[in-house]
Amino acid sequence: MLGNAFSGWHLVIILFIILLLFGAPKLPGLAKSLGQSMKIFKTEIKGDKADAPTDETPKTDGPVDPAAKP
Repeated sequence: MLGNAFSGWHLVIILFIILLLFGAPKLPGLAKSLGQSMKIFKTEIKGDKADAPTDETPKTDGPVDPAAKP
């Protein structure tokens, strides 16, 4: 329903209101902190995937019994 409601002019007006609220000097700092937050979020997501247990078992060429002689 809202997909057709927004046009280019709506985005320009929203950006202008954001500029008025935060001010021009604060916007670069806001963008930098947002970028750092996204970077941290992505590394945490990748870390969670690496910590997840896998169903694969390590494959060996020889016997698994440590008492067995090669």
